[in-house]
Amino acid sequence: MRRRGFLAATGAGTLALAGCGGGSGSDDGGGGGSPKKGGRLRAAFAGGGASETLDPHLANLFADVARAKALFDKLADYGADLSARPRLAEKWEPNKALDRWRITLREATFHDGRPVTARDVLYSYRRIADPKRAFRAKASLEPIDLDASRATGARSLEFVLKRPTAEFPNVLAAFGAYIVPEGATGFDTAPVGSGPFRFVSFTPGRSAVFRRYDDYWEGAPHLDEVEFLVANEESARINALLGGQIEYAHELNPTTARAHENEGRIGIVRLRGSAMQAFCMKTDRPPFDDPRVRRAFFLIADRRELVEGALSGAGEVGNDLFGKGYEYYAGGLPQREQDLGRARALLRQAGAEDLKVTLDTSPVAAGFTEAAGIFRDQAKKAGVTVEVRTGSKDSYWSDILDNGTLCCYRSGAMPIEAHLSQRLLTDSTTNATRWRHKDFDALYQQAQSTRDKTERAAVYERMQRRLYAEGGFLIWGFADWIIGTARTVKGVDTKAPANTLDWARFDKVWLA
Repeated sequence: MRRRGFLAATGAGTLALAGCGGGSGSDDGGGGGSPKKGGRLRAAFAGGGASETLDPHLANLFADVARAKALFDKLADYGADLSARPRLAEKWEPNKALDRWRITLREATFHDGRPVTARDVLYSYRRIADPKRAFRAKASLEPIDLDASRATGARSLEFVLKRPTAEFPNVLAAFGAYIVPEGATGFDTAPVGSGPFRFVSFTPGRSAVFRRYDDYWEGAPHLDEVEFLVANEESARINALLGGQIEYAHELNPTTARAHENEGRIGIVRLRGSAMQAFCMKTDRPPFDDPRVRRAFFLIADRRELVEGALSGAGEVGNDLFGKGYEYYAGGLPQREQDLGRARALLRQAGAEDLKVTLDTSPVAAGFTEAAGIFRDQAKKAGVTVEVRTGSKDSYWSDILDNGTLCCYRSGAMPIEAHLSQRLLTDSTTNATRWRHKDFDALYQQAQSTRDKTERAAVYERMQRRLYAEGGFLIWGFADWIIGTARTVKGVDTKAPANTLDWARFDKVWLA
């Protein structure tokens, strides 16, 4: 997720929201009695303009993914703790060497009545892996030898891997790894999936309407229809929600949530710990090629002040490790606190008493510019001069993050294993901290070759202890992801981080 650091919203304009005013109720979106059938829910997301597509393999923005998961299924998806949960794959089983995995599909059908088969799975994965296309999940599927993999029955197949991969179910759950019917190519006029809703209409950059699929393998949705609308500005989404034009507003900022949380007009749902917030130190260039300087910066940060100031308190403090609360997280390490005396001592040892460094930031993500200013003031107390440089939204993820020495950084939810493999191995394509250590790579390979989960967790903990001691990510917090709902909306999951299975699960939502 390098270009946006998240499935970040883009687009300059705001499109008008269609629809009639909605009713009001008395409960928030997290519960509310027995589910009721019927009705259309209107959900507003930031979108991608006229270039939007319903091709699930091109899903990139939050709006794309929400539409894709309504129409399509994956073999697996991530639970709230970011462990892989079976979806179209009813079960999976590896061989002893962990380089072959047998998959059994559940009985499911596409919207046109055809059964989902192993041939559909192989077609989908081979389409994603097409070297001529830039599909999102291509890198995630790289461990699979798709030429050697084969169907062993109508609902069974064997994946042959290029190397042992203990966390192979994470590959099945990869972002964008949706299953489409064999031979499917066009997706914007009448796409056919196996998801809980079937296609009705689509106008890129404006609206998509999907209707309940009664034969969905997990049970028909409560809603008759869901309509996805585009509103790129946060102010447009909250105003449409307050005005009854929509029932679900994705991605509200903390200030907005605080202003409306206790009014009773709308419900506010906080998805805790959805977004890692960090400063990225380049470990391959001065001054951060010296681990003593990195340790000093860990001790300069007042994490509580950063969460309160940059996130308006809508989050929790970090401990310089990704994935707080996720499967394999090393939660037993001491919570790091500000220690300016120790930070000064480390800088003296490194010969960097009068250190000056540029911190690159941008309004590309909520809290970035605020965090940079707060950290500048914290560093000054340790004798470090931090010059804040604010760059363009358009080039931040593609250029500024690569070229800077110290940069603001954030990430959405993914398994800790994926964070390690995608960002912290020598050959990782999104290695923002330039962390390159062969012994660290060897630990990852050891973990992936370890069949026993307890033993594998112990290896992941060793890797995290190393990062805690001298890594390049100063992870100061985890921001809430905030959603607004009409009071009539029930069944919205309040524990699933953005990008996980139960986020934007409109088949589980109903209107009271």
